[in-house]
Amino acid sequence: MVQTPVASLDAAAIRVHRNGAGPTLVLLHCLGVDHGLWDIAAAGLEDSFTRQLTAVLARERVTRAHVAGISLGGLVAQHFAATNPGIVDRLVLIDTTPRYVDEARQMWVQRARAARTAGVPSLIDGLLKIWFTDGFAAENPPAVRYVRDRFAKASGEGYALACEALGAADLRPLAASIKAPTLIFCGKDELPPFQDAAHWLHQNIKGARLEWLSPAKHASVLEQPQEFAARTRAFLKS
Repeated sequence: MVQTPVASLDAAAIRVHRNGAGPTLVLLHCLGVDHGLWDIAAAGLEDSFTRQLTAVLARERVTRAHVAGISLGGLVAQHFAATNPGIVDRLVLIDTTPRYVDEARQMWVQRARAARTAGVPSLIDGLLKIWFTDGFAAENPPAVRYVRDRFAKASGEGYALACEALGAADLRPLAASIKAPTLIFCGKDELPPFQDAAHWLHQNIKGARLEWLSPAKHASVLEQPQEFAARTRAFLKS
């Protein structure tokens, strides 16, 4: 895997986007998009929870927080919850996995190569078929237009580096260390490996709950934002 300096990931260089008031809710988005995903998926949560990991939270003087992450953000959330149990109050994992299956790990190699050579826009049509059900994508609502726009503007090198990190990740040994009450979401129409991963997380994180969003594929929170927000709000307040 290509090694690269990570100085740009210094906490001082990370922008925090805040909304609302109340207990802190940290929202971690997926690869290829930005914090705008949560403007669609988490609308309504900000009335009770703010949006704000160890250095960033310390900088923001956040000592305790709920953490939610989708896909790549879900891997970050898993690792953070397992290694910082004193900070994470409740955990929400969405369409994510602790480790990609071998076929998918090879896919990340190919996708990284394509991002570097042809750019992320060359991947858009294939990615939309993974992220959204056919009917939802055909309607071309704001959520689909947002994702298409973000992919069109994504850095090829940045995207490729994230692909390589995803292909190398294996967080399975950490699952037993997650102590926070955990809610797992998965799109009912997700690819089988993600459905299998949702079941694995459910079985290996003590006390975890698994719920399905339907109809929805990988970007389940964008296809079913109201259902996601309602269920998440109930879980965080319970």
